[in-house]
Amino acid sequence: MSALSASDVAEARRARVLRALGITPWARRAAAVAEPAVSPSVAATVAPASCVVLLPEGCASRELDLLGRALAAYGPELARAGRIVVKEGRPHAAVPPVRAYLVFGQAQAQALGRELPAAVMNQAQIVLADEPQQVLASGEGKRRLWTVLRQLRRALAVPGGV
Repeated sequence: MSALSASDVAEARRARVLRALGITPWARRAAAVAEPAVSPSVAATVAPASCVVLLPEGCASRELDLLGRALAAYGPELARAGRIVVKEGRPHAAVPPVRAYLVFGQAQAQALGRELPAAVMNQAQIVLADEPQQVLASGEGKRRLWTVLRQLRRALAVPGGV
């Protein structure tokens, strides 16, 4: 007879009780092995982004949470949109050419205009929203954000470009 540990005995008892109750226990999956990081050039060719969000520096966590939930509410394409922070009038990261840009605030729109070539700006849909502080502060700011997001979703739904 083999010696069972206390945890094995408890697990066997738990399984018997669950079977008697007619409950099928779910087994947890093993943790997925992290895939090797993909270089940005490969990622751009595999799944090109269709939207980028430009945010001002120093957004509070409440503001970012609100914006994240609002973007997620409008579908996976907007929820997965890249986010670039604008610091001192310059984007913190390189701004890729995409179909649409969601810009929070006039200063970020000006920074985007300085970074992008004219040909890319002519082909892209650039949507300007209130700064995150203003969106969080008033109901009217939230309504304008929902209007902007609805407009952006419609623009992204058109196949082949904006």
